[in-house]
Amino acid sequence: MSTISDAQLGEIVHRVVQQYMLDTSSSSSGDTTTRSASPASPLEPQPEAQKKPNFGKAAIAIGADHGGFSLKEKVNKHLAELGYNVTDCGAYNTQSVDYPDFAYAVAKMVSEGKAWRGIVIDGAGIGSCIVANKVPGVRAAMCYDHATAINSREHNDANVLALGAGLIGENLAMQIIDTWLMSEFLGGRHARRVDKIVAIEKQFLKSEK
Repeated sequence: MSTISDAQLGEIVHRVVQQYMLDTSSSSSGDTTTRSASPASPLEPQPEAQKKPNFGKAAIAIGADHGGFSLKEKVNKHLAELGYNVTDCGAYNTQSVDYPDFAYAVAKMVSEGKAWRGIVIDGAGIGSCIVANKVPGVRAAMCYDHATAINSREHNDANVLALGAGLIGENLAMQIIDTWLMSEFLGGRHARRVDKIVAIEKQFLKSEK
């Protein structure tokens, strides 16, 4: 029985995602990446919003610090080629910045329903993941291979993906992103567990009022 290499698997996933986007949205020309204003500082908890917005093309917010800038730029291009409507929350160069600002900007867009999914990138992915999970309604998952990408969507209904640019290569990152975006939440017993996550979050939001 022949085996499929990572490169071949990545190409298959890429082709499937491209076909999926063509089937579900009308094609358009030009760059679909929008750069947002500088990220604001967190002031108040944002309302929970989980439903996919009714956009012609799925909206994705992306942000990275200086350590994730290079990978973010490549991801922007990759997502635009697939037909996604991308909002770039920064950073816009390799000058040293603080990852919480950009992770928060992405998570806020997801929480408010302005983005269907979010992607945050820094050197290790851990810090940005922690920040994103502080925003109500966000379930961020740090993924480093195909299995974690699938699990985070099928079992946890993750709506923000955290990547460590210093830990994974560009090809693997694109495969993880494609797999994560195509994977669906399974519901069932997993829905019960996600509901408990949401209930815990709401308890602490009430205690702050």
